[in-house]
Amino acid sequence: MSALDWDREGLIWPHREASSFVTVGRARWHVQRMGSGPPLLLLHGTGASVHSWRGLMPLLAQNHTVIAPDLPRHAFTTGHDAYAMSLPAMGREIAGLLSELCIQPKAIIGHSAGAAIALQMALDHGFAGPVIGLNSALRPFPGPFAQIFPAVAKALFINPLVPRIFTGSIDLVGGTERFLWRSTHSRIDAEGLACYRTLLKHPGHAGGALAMMANWDLPGLRSRMGTVRNPVLLVHGTKDPAIPLEWAKDAARWLADARLDELAGLGHLAHEEAPEKVARLIADYLAEHK
Repeated sequence: MSALDWDREGLIWPHREASSFVTVGRARWHVQRMGSGPPLLLLHGTGASVHSWRGLMPLLAQNHTVIAPDLPRHAFTTGHDAYAMSLPAMGREIAGLLSELCIQPKAIIGHSAGAAIALQMALDHGFAGPVIGLNSALRPFPGPFAQIFPAVAKALFINPLVPRIFTGSIDLVGGTERFLWRSTHSRIDAEGLACYRTLLKHPGHAGGALAMMANWDLPGLRSRMGTVRNPVLLVHGTKDPAIPLEWAKDAARWLADARLDELAGLGHLAHEEAPEKVARLIADYLAEHK
């Protein structure tokens, strides 16, 4: 399935002027860059895109060079093999992009599944700087669900009709705003809603998100988390229904050098709801770990 069209759907994307396209092998990455100073890498979560950083990115860019790609098979990034979407493979793809850009980030900030990729970068690609996880998806599903969930996602992914069925059903569940509220308990601005609406209605993007879920292996990451030596800050909205706060507390205990900061009353998209609060927490943590 094709990606979104930059000259059509991309016309509404925040910070469009900061966008460029970078070719690495057969892949064509959509990347946004802004600011100057020590580089920070921003990794969005499953089913999102660089638009999720629209509020936070300019704040971080006041003191840093900020780099944010669309993940493989998400939004405007194309050319990645659908079956090369495992967590280790995603880490390799991001490492290849950074090599092409000649960038060595001082810190990696990941939202949800992006935090898992950040830890994979630390484990497999020598990244030794701070990792900041926002509503991090690090804890495997409990019990047999750890095995059942990827199997179900894979079964859905191999059915080419499923992404189209999913994108066609958004309006049946009350539209984008209601869907996001039920799944994240976050209230976001109209600009963000317009981007999510575009993504959720696009079969190619939905297929990329399904491919990512079908190949995800959080139990494998969990078995190695105790060996992570990076300083890790976990920032978590207390009202997140997708990743309960207790799961974030578990992840903090599994890491050797981790701190958990709670954002009261915010949901899974806390960094979109309150970018100023999140920016302050990030700035303070980076100042402690120069």
